Amino acid sequence: MTDTTHASQILRRLPIILIGVVAVLGAFFFRDSLSFDALAQNREALLAFRDSHYFLAALGFVALYAVIVAFSLPGATIMTLTGGFLFSLFPGALFNVVAATLGAVAIFLAARWGFGAQMARRLEGSDGLVRKIKDGIDENQWSMLFLIRLVPAVPFFLANLIPSVVGVSLFRFAVSTFLGIIPGAVVYTSVGAGLGEVFAAGETPDLGVIFEPHILLPILGLCLLAALPVLLKTLRGKKGL
Repeated sequence: MTDTTHASQILRRLPIILIGVVAVLGAFFFRDSLSFDALAQNREALLAFRDSHYFLAALGFVALYAVIVAFSLPGATIMTLTGGFLFSLFPGALFNVVAATLGAVAIFLAARWGFGAQMARRLEGSDGLVRKIKDGIDENQWSMLFLIRLVPAVPFFLANLIPSVVGVSLFRFAVSTFLGIIPGAVVYTSVGAGLGEVFAAGETPDLGVIFEPHILLPILGLCLLAALPVLLKTLRGKKGL
């Protein structure tokens, strides 16, 4: 390997390396800054700024949320709640989804640019959850892309990383991310929209609300709908044996 080739590889990997470094530093330095307590303490100042500079507040919120997602910093859930608290269910949910999608696209592009071909070869030899997601994407991209967004068990960072190295187009990734995170975003944004009463009572929000049957069952139904093409293809393959 020539010095030029080696330097080129390092340059290509700089974005994803930067994301990793910032994520580690952010987990250490900002874990207390982006918390429910911090939101409670600064709620009046945030509301005052929103009332005085609504457009700037909305733009700044989306930008900050996108950066938090892009660099895998702690506080994404708090940001979703903040979106509901500051901007209500709508347009708060829209701001949350747009910001999270922008951050996810940043990770997707950084990983594809830095590790595309090499990472794809490694995934071919992997096993477990990562290999199952990769195989599913290879079989039916749209279904699996929606499924990994809807299923809470799949880490958000992993759902951004794997599609970037298995040939998923940026358009499919962005669309499936935007639409796939809407159910969860709406639930948590609605919780954030009711934080005024929670603050007044001196309580903390119930983030386990997403596991309530009336919320979880519709999301599971969407998961089944997303997985249906994969299941049908598997059944047809077995019948053909």
